[in-house]
Amino acid sequence: MKSRILFTLLMMITFTTNADQFLYDITDGKFRPEKSQIPVSMNDGEHYTLMVDSQTIVKYSYKSGAAVDTLLSINKVKNKLIDSFSGYILSPKETKILVYTNTKKRYRRSFTADYYIYDIKYREFDPLSSKTPQEAPVFSADDRYIAFAHGNNLHMKKVDFKTDIQITKDGEAGKISNGISDWLYEEEFGTTYHYDWCPDSKLLAFIKFDEREVKEFSFQTFLSKEEPGFLLYPETTRFKYPKAGEKNPKAIVCIYDDFNKTTRIVDLKQQNDYYIPRIKWTGNASQLAVFSMNRNQNRLDMYFANPRTGIARLITREESKTYIDYQNIDLLRFRKDNTGFYGVSDRDGYLHIYQHRMDGTIARQITKGEWDITDFYGVDERRNIVYYQSAELSPVQRNIFSIDAKGKKICLTDAKGKNNAWFSSGFNYFIHEFSSVTEPEKLIIRSNNGARIRDLQDNTALASAFQSLHLNNKEFFNFTTSDNIRLYGWMLKPSGFDPDKKYPVLMIQYSGPGSQEALNEWSIGWEYYLSQKGYLVVCVDGRGTASRGATFMKSTYKQLGVLEARDQTETAKYLGGLSYVDKTRIGIWGWSYGGSVVLWAMSSGEKVFKAGISVAPVTDWRFYNTAYTERFMQTPEENFAGYEQTSAVMKAGQLEGKLLIVHGTADDNVHYNNTLIYTDKLVEAGKQFEMHIYTDKNHSITGQQTRRHLYTRMSDFILREL
Repeated sequence: MKSRILFTLLMMITFTTNADQFLYDITDGKFRPEKSQIPVSMNDGEHYTLMVDSQTIVKYSYKSGAAVDTLLSINKVKNKLIDSFSGYILSPKETKILVYTNTKKRYRRSFTADYYIYDIKYREFDPLSSKTPQEAPVFSADDRYIAFAHGNNLHMKKVDFKTDIQITKDGEAGKISNGISDWLYEEEFGTTYHYDWCPDSKLLAFIKFDEREVKEFSFQTFLSKEEPGFLLYPETTRFKYPKAGEKNPKAIVCIYDDFNKTTRIVDLKQQNDYYIPRIKWTGNASQLAVFSMNRNQNRLDMYFANPRTGIARLITREESKTYIDYQNIDLLRFRKDNTGFYGVSDRDGYLHIYQHRMDGTIARQITKGEWDITDFYGVDERRNIVYYQSAELSPVQRNIFSIDAKGKKICLTDAKGKNNAWFSSGFNYFIHEFSSVTEPEKLIIRSNNGARIRDLQDNTALASAFQSLHLNNKEFFNFTTSDNIRLYGWMLKPSGFDPDKKYPVLMIQYSGPGSQEALNEWSIGWEYYLSQKGYLVVCVDGRGTASRGATFMKSTYKQLGVLEARDQTETAKYLGGLSYVDKTRIGIWGWSYGGSVVLWAMSSGEKVFKAGISVAPVTDWRFYNTAYTERFMQTPEENFAGYEQTSAVMKAGQLEGKLLIVHGTADDNVHYNNTLIYTDKLVEAGKQFEMHIYTDKNHSITGQQTRRHLYTRMSDFILREL
């Protein structure tokens, strides 16, 4: 009897150890596909470049795959100034290469580094500047100049003469930033710099940001960054962060003329409160396109500015009763012959491609249907063929299409899953990236009609390793809510699933505007560990998410959280009606926006969730930044009722179920005070909860040991409370 008990205990310990290792394998990224570089097309459209290691850049043929030239090998450089580099930028005329090393993060996307110019013909290095580090260098079209940022000012390198000059001199941290995004523009408009050379390389357009009236946010850090250990006196990090309803940075467009050494301001005749998310040259050196949005982001204007006079004229204006997605600007393409441009809009209820004349009028609508395009790759002007990605075959997958001038459409990728593309110059080839819930990412070179040329990467070893675990696959499903809304999602059934048994459920979601989690793509996360532990894991995209048309996505306008929480509750009720679900043991988990949805759903008055985990949530939209919050909620002054209605802080007393809330103390995005103020209200209401804080961790709560600890902590909570 004792030996049987000992054997059973040993088996339990072995299973627990293996399960824990599986969780660590997931958090450590063991099942993430090896990410190859995406080949960079060269001007001839027949060749591409790749950085094959930290010392070498090689030129390859699209057609044959053969390496035809080595553009840079550090060991063959005449003056070897560095031993390795982290990345590269090929100049427009392909005579120079910028390489960089010693990178250091500034915000989430931006970084500074030490840059070096490599002359391909003479095989020599030249430091970009003696002023180090530099940020975001940009070549002129003729390869003769490089604009870059240093210390909030813009500088210009004259490549031929190996000299650099300072263009602006008023830059100062927290006050004036020339060309480089402040925290708000980088985080919410997705760009790290705002400057570009005109097509004839004579003028540099840039945006000057004035942050002097923006209020400062600060948080303490407690650990030493230089060496392991703590700080006896905590340090304070300060930066400008405008919260909903507060003053924004001001932006003006400037044109620098190096020949005359003058800087001219573009007159947009705008009121004070507006954003300039992008500037683009049209292909004509006398036309700079300036994109402006009002503070509520429901009006998008495109101006053509004369860089010599500073006079701007309005070309297009798009208005919405809700909001306009600034990312549509990045899908705008000017024709090379300067006869017009292509843009995207959801003016007919779905996101589609339109061809415009240069005066802004619409020449024709290129794509049509009750589905959204999800990317626009460009136009082969010689053949008059448009290439794009869409969700037209299914909201849970992506495919690549071409459509010609007569409306003939071809699906270039027939595999069911997520298909992405990167086209070569001239559109003769494209790099096809494919994955599905059962297949990790593959990279394939195809011709422009979709014909397979050869594989670049297939991740077969990863696929085999994961298949050897004999886990269930995610299954896609859909259902209709009591509001008559059809929702799509996936479910992962427990290992050894028995339809005659009842299982607990954990619902996983993000739910933010324009997001999508229920996609047929490779993603191996925490859900597979929980399925081994006997849980059914489900992910459903509710209203507000992408690829279902404007009405579906923008229905959450001015009430962020209300419909999202309702749809997750509806999902729980639907699952509770399934024969194999224990409706008394349904939980919900989310991070960031998803963490907010957890709090909203558990405080809705619908007692369907036994437990929930909220990581880094926004607990009141008044605590979050202007550009994101006001895009969907307007200002607190304009939409007071909406802010009150969606505040988790205001609803703390209505919380039902067991809650674990998690936050990093150095979160510069969703500030730690969101959790502190919310949990204070829980205490006042007599609501018990669990809380875990990660010292000096940002919004992503990263680090190998930290991630292991976090997911172990969350797993223990689920196993105990659900």
